[in-house]
Amino acid sequence: MTDTSSTGQARGEATAPRRRALYRLMRYLPLVAPVLLWAVPCWVLLYTGQHWPLPATAGGTALFVLGLVAMPLGMARGHGRRQQDAAAILGDTLLGVSWVLFTWSVLLGVLLRPALAVVGVGDGQDRARTVAWAVLGVSAALLAWGYAEARRVPRVRRLDVRLPRLGAGLDGLRVVLVTDTHYGPLDRARWSAQVCETVNALDADLVCHTGDIADGTAERRRAQAAPLGTVRATHARVYVTGNHEYYSEAQGWVDLMDKLGWEPLRNRHLLLERGGDTLVVAGVDDVTAESSGLPGHRAHLAGALDGADPGLPVLLLAHQPAFVDRAAAAGVDLQLSGHTHGGQIWPFHYLVRLDQPALAGLSRHGARTVLYTSRGTGFWGPPFRVFAPSEITLLVLRSAN
Repeated sequence: MTDTSSTGQARGEATAPRRRALYRLMRYLPLVAPVLLWAVPCWVLLYTGQHWPLPATAGGTALFVLGLVAMPLGMARGHGRRQQDAAAILGDTLLGVSWVLFTWSVLLGVLLRPALAVVGVGDGQDRARTVAWAVLGVSAALLAWGYAEARRVPRVRRLDVRLPRLGAGLDGLRVVLVTDTHYGPLDRARWSAQVCETVNALDADLVCHTGDIADGTAERRRAQAAPLGTVRATHARVYVTGNHEYYSEAQGWVDLMDKLGWEPLRNRHLLLERGGDTLVVAGVDDVTAESSGLPGHRAHLAGALDGADPGLPVLLLAHQPAFVDRAAAAGVDLQLSGHTHGGQIWPFHYLVRLDQPALAGLSRHGARTVLYTSRGTGFWGPPFRVFAPSEITLLVLRSAN
C-alpha cells in the first residue's frame, strides 16, 4: 500500500501543474493524435530502408491512409449525435489497433534496430525488414490477446483492507466492487449475466457499482444492464454515477438502477449495521456532474455525510480517484473508485497517471483514508486490454482487533 500521509500537500501541489499540462495536451490531441498514430507506423514499416516491392509499399500506404480517415470518422459518427453502433465499433477498433502499432513501432524502431546493428545482423535493408516484421508480429499477438482479455469475464481480485475505526462486529464484511462496465456498441448482455453470476457466487454483504455503467442511454443499453437486477447482497446494492453517465442522460441511468433494486447514493448515505457496529456507506455524483447542467447533480461530500455520526467509519463511493483529496480532508476511511481502467492498453497508463493520483490497487492518503482503485470490469472504446486485466473486486474489511 502506498503511504502519502506525510506528503499530501506536496503531492497536491505537484499534481496541479501535471493536470494543467494534460489539459493543454488534450486541447490539441484530437487534431494531432490520429496523424501520429497512423503516420509513425506507416513510416517505420514502409519507409525506413525496407525497399519493399512497389505494390507492397503502395498498398500498405493506402491501408494507413484509409485507417487515418476511417478512425476519426467512425468515432465521430459512433459517439457523436448520430450514435451509430457499427461506426463506433469500427472507429474504436481502429483506435486500439493504431495505438498498439504506434507503440511498438516506436519501441522496436528505437531499441531493436540499433541492437541488430551492434551485433552485426544483416545490412540496413535486412535490419529494417526485421524490425517491420517484429512490429507486425508483436502487435498482432498483443491485439489478439488483448481482445480475449477484454471480452472475458473478469477474474476476481481478493484482498483484505484493515480499517482501524471499523468495529469488531463488522470484521470480515464482504464488499464486492464492480465498475466501468461500459455496456456499449458491442452487445454484451451474455457477458453481463456471467459477471452477475460471478458476483453472486462471492456471497457479498455489500455490492458497489462506482459508475460508467454504459456508453449510451439507459433506454438504448437496457438489455445489457438488465442482469444487474439479479445481483444479490445480504445488506445492500449501491451505485454512484460516473462521467460517462453524463454523456448519456444520467438521470435515466439513476432511475433504471433504482428500478433494478440498487440504491443510487446521490450525495447521501445509508447505514450498514452488523454485530452491534455500524458502517456509513456514502456516495457522491461524479465530479463532472455539475458541468452537465442536470438539476441537482453535483459532487457534494458534505451532503453525503450530513447527519452521519462523525465517530463512525465511512466507506465512500466516488467514481474518480481524484476525489480522494476531498475524502481525506473529510476523514473518510475507505474510498472505492474506478475510472482509470488501469490504463487499459499499455502504455496509456502513464497518461492516466498525469490526471489521477492512483492507477490501480490500494493507496493511502492523509492520516486515515485508504483508496482502492479498480481496473474496471469492462472496457471503454477499443475492445482490447493489454497489461491491464479487468477485475471484479472482493474486499474483506478487517477491524483493528
